[in-house]
Amino acid sequence: MRAVTITEDRRLELVEIREPEPRTGEVVIDVVSAGVNRADLAQAAGQYPPPPGASPLPGLEVSGRRRDTGEDVVALLAGGGYAEVVAVPEVQILPAPAGLSLSDAGGLIEVAATVVSNLVIEGGMLEGDPPNVLIHGGNGGIGSFAIQFAHALGCHVLTSVGSDEAAAAAEGLGADIAWNRHSADVPQLVREAGGVDIILDMVGGPALDENVSMLRDSGRLLIIGTLGGARGELNTGVLLRKRARVIGTALRSRQPADKQRILQRTHELVWPLLADGDLRLPIEAHVPLAEAARAHAILRAGGHLGKVILDI
Repeated sequence: MRAVTITEDRRLELVEIREPEPRTGEVVIDVVSAGVNRADLAQAAGQYPPPPGASPLPGLEVSGRRRDTGEDVVALLAGGGYAEVVAVPEVQILPAPAGLSLSDAGGLIEVAATVVSNLVIEGGMLEGDPPNVLIHGGNGGIGSFAIQFAHALGCHVLTSVGSDEAAAAAEGLGADIAWNRHSADVPQLVREAGGVDIILDMVGGPALDENVSMLRDSGRLLIIGTLGGARGELNTGVLLRKRARVIGTALRSRQPADKQRILQRTHELVWPLLADGDLRLPIEAHVPLAEAARAHAILRAGGHLGKVILDI
């Protein structure tokens, strides 16, 4: 099969390799498309190695057809998605959703599961009255999906983005207010507005103190990335006074049973919204598998709206 590997000098290279052999409990999928995520860029740079036992190939999500049944499916992977064939635990597979082409669906399951696991399972978004939610990076794959999801479930949604054009696009997706972080003092504006109950953050350490300052009492800060760096300072007095929580999460390294739990909740909440047209997956670009390096360059440059997908 054709697949994209990471060379010793950190380049992406299209090669011919043997198909994976399924282990007990795994299903073989003939891949139609694969989503491109920032985790893939980090792995290619040598900063995010795959978990023990996972494929060394990049790629955390695919759409395709089960070889045993022919069913259209999407699958969450720990690695290996940049390939024509994958073997994945059956508990990490969901039926392809209605309202989305199988080609586009290759970029769905990683962002959907990330958003649901953080906003709903960890952040308690559906508990009590709809919260005020701040989504950092609202123009990216996760951010653009999280805005729509939170809006569809009745939340008041704020977001920070990198340009005026991205702010307009974010408001078109359902954000109540979108700020260009380069021209607006987002932390001050959020505090003046009374703060937020939940923050979804990809920046990491450097934004830690400012994020906590924007939380309301009993607020939750969910950190899912370290684009700005892994270390930061925190005024623990403010954290204690607000009875706030700082929660760090990762999806890739979880065990199959834990991923199954998250995917079941994702299926319950997201699939009906996709079928009804209340939620869509913004796509920045479809790129051929052989041009995976160009797909990475799009993410690295920033300014895109939604997902970049490899057509297999």
